[in-house]
Amino acid sequence: MIEPIRIPVHAWRKSSYSGSNGGECLEVADGIAGVVPVRDSKTPERSHLTFRPSAFASFVQAVCRGDFTA
Repeated sequence: MIEPIRIPVHAWRKSSYSGSNGGECLEVADGIAGVVPVRDSKTPERSHLTFRPSAFASFVQAVCRGDFTA
């Protein structure tokens, strides 16, 4: 069984590009060895997802390129 990662509340952060209107934001947790935890800022009490740092970096690069625009 995989043990859940306990993430301190102060480790979570939103992007500086996020507005204060409570929109659709992701939060990431800093300082967790070997993974990048990600959660929905609107429902922080729910579960988070974890990604390998290389996979998360690829995702961020794709977003910056505009790969997910409609």
